[in-house]
Amino acid sequence: MTDIRIAAPERFAPLPDRTGPDGTPRRVGVEVEFAGLDEAETARLAATFLGGTAQRAEGDDWKVRGTRIGDLDIYLDIALRKSLSGPLRDLGMRLGREVLPVEIVTQPLTLEQLADLSTFLTTLRERGALGSEASAFYGFGVHFNPSIAGPDHVVRPLLAYALLEPWMRRALPIEMTRQALPFTDRYPEKLVRHLVELGPEASLPDVIRAYREATLSRNHGLDMLPVFVELHPEIIAASDGKGGTVNPRPAFHFRLPDCRISDPQWSLDYEWCRWWLVEQVASKEAVLRQLCRDWPAEHSGMNFLGLGWPEHVGRILRDADLIG
Repeated sequence: MTDIRIAAPERFAPLPDRTGPDGTPRRVGVEVEFAGLDEAETARLAATFLGGTAQRAEGDDWKVRGTRIGDLDIYLDIALRKSLSGPLRDLGMRLGREVLPVEIVTQPLTLEQLADLSTFLTTLRERGALGSEASAFYGFGVHFNPSIAGPDHVVRPLLAYALLEPWMRRALPIEMTRQALPFTDRYPEKLVRHLVELGPEASLPDVIRAYREATLSRNHGLDMLPVFVELHPEIIAASDGKGGTVNPRPAFHFRLPDCRISDPQWSLDYEWCRWWLVEQVASKEAVLRQLCRDWPAEHSGMNFLGLGWPEHVGRILRDADLIG
């Protein structure tokens, strides 16, 4: 684990914008990947520790209904389970169990429910769940899907993430296997440069067009296609995404975090702090504008490779008392 500490004020700290456009508290859906336990055992443990009823669904998929954090879907995370059928699908599932994760997918959770999920993940670790640090073949992750605070609260978090990403990857690195897989690719510099030029006050349609021009891949640490398709399908359609079906929803899709569930020093809150930091920077006018001002100079002339940018970001975050 890194020595860098994000200065969140509490466990599962609330985001700066706490409510959505309808005035209700924002929620966050979670996807957690791991090995060491199969779908049936995971479902039974969920029903035991979170309440509810475990039910076998199609094939080896399971659902746990009526837990205190809502309904859960539990399945082997493999594209074959949706794209194939019959004996070929069964063969793929058997082979996949050696290296592919079981995945728990939650409904949108409150922060209190997020803490309950974290406690349950500790239970899974005690029962033998394995995370991305347990094998060179595991590239498992945690995905957070925080609901947006509204259409006017999309541009700044995206810009903040784009500016923070190089620092985050160096200071809070993900496992090497996960880095090597194509699921959390870095944003192209062309995109970051265009976002910086547009700035914090850019219109959402202009930002979406810049994003579309630079990338239509789903496989970024922050996948913006679901929220873009939800808000402006006339600019980006669900069929335009590369690397998986786009399900429109008014939520960010944050794919960068690791799942190190078998590491006793790791926690879901550790990964939540990554997103908390993104939204903190987005909400702090002076910090966001300083990052925007400094980015061009750190990516031009002798600095055109941007090698010093992560260190520069770290100094700005420390000066703002956002990291320790």
